[in-house]
Amino acid sequence: MKTHHIISALFLTLSAPLYAQSPTTRPESSGIPQLQVKARDAFISGLMKKMTLDEKIGQLNLVSVGPDNPKEKIMADIRAGKVGGVFNTVTKPDIRRMQDQVQFSRLKIPPFYAYDVVHGQRTVFPISLGLASSWDMNTVALSAHISAEEAAADGLNMTFSPMVDITRDPRWGRVSEGFGEDTFLTSRMAYVTVKAYQGDDASGPESVMANVKHYALYGAVEGGREYNTVDMSLSRMFNDYMPPYKAAIDAGADGVMVALNSVNGVPATSNAWLLKDVLRNQWNFKGLTVSDHGAIGGLVKHGVAENDRQAAAMALKAGVDMDMADDMYGKYLKGLLKDGLVSQQDIDSAVRDVLTAKWDMGLFADPYRHLGPASTDPVDTNAESRLHRNEAREVARTSLVLLKNDNHTLPLQKKGTLALIGPLADSQRDMMGSWSAAGVAKQSVTVLKGMQDALGDKATLLYARGSNITNDKNIYDFLNSYDKAITNDPRTPQQMIDEAVKTADKADVVVAVVGESQGMSSEASSRTEIDIPQAQIDLLKALKATGKPLVLVLMNGRPLTLSWENDISNAMLETWYSGTEGGHAIADVLFGDYNPSGKLPMTFPRAVGQIPIYNSMLNTGRPFNPQKPDKYTSRYFDIPNGPLFPFGYGLSYTDFSVSNVSLSSTTLSKTGEIRASVTVKNTGKVAGATTVQLYIRDVTASISRPVKELKGFEKIDLQPGEEKRVTFTLREKDLRFFDNQLKWASEPGKFNVFIGLDSVNVKENSFQLK
Repeated sequence: MKTHHIISALFLTLSAPLYAQSPTTRPESSGIPQLQVKARDAFISGLMKKMTLDEKIGQLNLVSVGPDNPKEKIMADIRAGKVGGVFNTVTKPDIRRMQDQVQFSRLKIPPFYAYDVVHGQRTVFPISLGLASSWDMNTVALSAHISAEEAAADGLNMTFSPMVDITRDPRWGRVSEGFGEDTFLTSRMAYVTVKAYQGDDASGPESVMANVKHYALYGAVEGGREYNTVDMSLSRMFNDYMPPYKAAIDAGADGVMVALNSVNGVPATSNAWLLKDVLRNQWNFKGLTVSDHGAIGGLVKHGVAENDRQAAAMALKAGVDMDMADDMYGKYLKGLLKDGLVSQQDIDSAVRDVLTAKWDMGLFADPYRHLGPASTDPVDTNAESRLHRNEAREVARTSLVLLKNDNHTLPLQKKGTLALIGPLADSQRDMMGSWSAAGVAKQSVTVLKGMQDALGDKATLLYARGSNITNDKNIYDFLNSYDKAITNDPRTPQQMIDEAVKTADKADVVVAVVGESQGMSSEASSRTEIDIPQAQIDLLKALKATGKPLVLVLMNGRPLTLSWENDISNAMLETWYSGTEGGHAIADVLFGDYNPSGKLPMTFPRAVGQIPIYNSMLNTGRPFNPQKPDKYTSRYFDIPNGPLFPFGYGLSYTDFSVSNVSLSSTTLSKTGEIRASVTVKNTGKVAGATTVQLYIRDVTASISRPVKELKGFEKIDLQPGEEKRVTFTLREKDLRFFDNQLKWASEPGKFNVFIGLDSVNVKENSFQLK
């Protein structure tokens, strides 16, 4: 049985600070030699002196290729100096054709080319929530580096990624695009991803510039409803939600995408406090800011601008450099300047940021950076040889989370007869998940294909679809409203179930692949109920009635409510949307060729009414104690208070023991350190990996602090009978937080330390901060 292993030592250097939220600023132009900075700044100053107002405004225009804006029009605008950047074109010939137009422009300023490369470009890796489930920074770095390499090979210069919005509401569709609920884990993911995208030089042959999104707080929209309002205290904002953006910027991210939502009543797109006071002045960000798609015009609908003209002025003055897709700057800035509603300095500042980004992309040195001569173009853009299948399979394995395994139902034996049933078992498109960039669905390995390849002629594998994703016409129509996302079988639901039952009756064990189609977990796909659709529930009821062992393979982009499914299944494997090689990776785990080691990056509630439910909650003045239940405590009386599956949870095919927590001292000084250690032992019969997790609690502080706060983790491999001493080091700076006056400091007192293999089953000790 193969187990988790370090994928590549190449990425061991991509380590983040223990906690990337302090108000310290990064050095200006970090990573770039000062002589180059001076040369760059001098070049840009000289270029700007030559630019007309129209040419300057043109640099602020970020255009999308599409039916309303065809390539021919964009090429004419490039020749006229009206385009600063282009997105949504992803092949070298198309990009080169547009870049060829630069030579016909007056000043020959090249556009850059960008795309949403979120979890892979042509090789599709697991969705970001799946990558976070690995808790493995080498895995994350590998997937991000390959994504950048493939994007650069397609002629791209920038990715609108990573998406680092903290979210604690799984009703929100874009949960699938982020790294989950936890500030510390997401900050680590953000830092490592940016480093892997950009390397030491964003203009390098295997690098692209990172444009972190969505600044700020987009994951905290009320009710989990897409594009909705955000309203929260400043202390919660800076303690919980802002650190991942700061971590990305500390890692060197040279771009920031501004969020669509409002923050405490002020849309982010017109929020000078967010974009100037915090981002520029406090965090010393020197890079490029871009609006989200159509966000400047959206200020009118937010109710803060009377018309598009005023919206353009508000966005520019607030600090939005580039206007994505709606041409508000192109239409109105010239007149706004004439009328004194924006200043020349406002325009010049934004233009300088755009030109600086292009210099850092290497476009002034070579407008064809990442393109090369036409002779280097691939004969087949979608050729198999351009994919990184081995790496995709390895990464996907680490993302899978074993939720249940009664009586060692898994791993399955490669013998006898197995039934594979479910509407997602053979769906190539759904393996890829949302935001799958230039990935090609027909190149994805489904669960059916993966199991067939794993079994060969060793066993019989039977297949039946069993049901549609949904039989709800309204949901079906919604999912297909933008493109053909799902196709329903013309048979009746009962005919499909009957076929599935006949198939199950012939088998020794049933594997049911159920969950959400990828379009159900994406942008503009918020749900009021986060359960498996009824059509699939009806199928599962029928399969359960056969009496055969039932293994559920879940495909979804958010935590689901799975209490019933947990009760009726013998085993459950969370696979998210696992990418190009997902089917092989899932089969590897199902048959024991790989021992699962994933851990949940989000809490799974028992019921939607518990939302928000997350690990780092506050204790309240009347906390519920399950050992001593009391009516007048913070609880629900109709279900257990806790989650179905807690943050950090995930099983293995082996067992581990964790010793009591040993501390190097019972006190910590302001300049000292304290080491918290446990011994972890593999007490099972097979090799396996697990993630050891460190949490703390500031017991008494000036504001209420979380009951458990993740502060460290380490993934380890152990052979049967092997044990390892795992030590975490804590310093005073790791105990700091923002108080109600936004003072960043620690406070003396008692701190509890928890170490375990998830956030609930932990061993505890304590120390005093002096």
